[in-house]
Amino acid sequence: MRARSYPWLRCVAALALAAIAGLCGFACAQEGELDKSPPKDQSPEQIIQRFAAHEKEWKLVREQYTFRQDITVKTLNGDQALGDYHQVADISYNQGKRVKTVVLGPQPSIVLSPQDLEDLESRASFTIGTDELPLYNVTYVGQQKVDELHCYLFDVAPKLMEKGKRYFQGKIWVDDRDLQIVKNTGKSVPDIRITKRKRVEENLFPQFTTWRQQIEGKYWFPTFSSADDTLHFNSSEMRIKEVLKFTNYKQAGAATTGTAKGN
Repeated sequence: MRARSYPWLRCVAALALAAIAGLCGFACAQEGELDKSPPKDQSPEQIIQRFAAHEKEWKLVREQYTFRQDITVKTLNGDQALGDYHQVADISYNQGKRVKTVVLGPQPSIVLSPQDLEDLESRASFTIGTDELPLYNVTYVGQQKVDELHCYLFDVAPKLMEKGKRYFQGKIWVDDRDLQIVKNTGKSVPDIRITKRKRVEENLFPQFTTWRQQIEGKYWFPTFSSADDTLHFNSSEMRIKEVLKFTNYKQAGAATTGTAKGN
């Protein structure tokens, strides 16, 4: 396969170091000027169909890999820490089902809702294959460079939001050569507000950005995701910072192959 240079991977490493120091919250990869002209060799719809097919293929390939997942969540009042959650786990797949083995899980000082955990475990690594495509409106925005990668940019939003189901809403950058998602930014929707006995229970969700890295020269795997957002509740505000690192990708039963370094 093609050997390619990805300067933004140095940026991901810098983000990881900043996260360790508690400074993560900035976008490092440089985005170029947006070109709103249509693609030259194929229509936006053809691109959508092709990258969705590749994403479905990637999901099947991912089940052949194991990796380590490191999640850190902090709640803050301004810059003052209020609580944190940290978990490190090894992830594998058994007959298509995700299996998580926790290797580090100190007692958290904040409680995450089931939706929070689901978002961290799944939507941070959002993909939209041909199976999910009918659920979303995918709109071509233009062409844009992210560091040295030339990408097609799309807006993604759910067509309908069924009760009890969670969706991604935001933007995705699709590499124009491999036609796979290399970056996405947005949030999980909907925010949840339920009125019980004249009291509103709120569960709000932050904006996040996830970067992918090419593993073994072909498929793009999520390697780093971060969020630094202020959630506006009816009675108060809360700043939330999240850092997710996905490392040590290797094919199940094989020696380490495409390890994502620097994360």
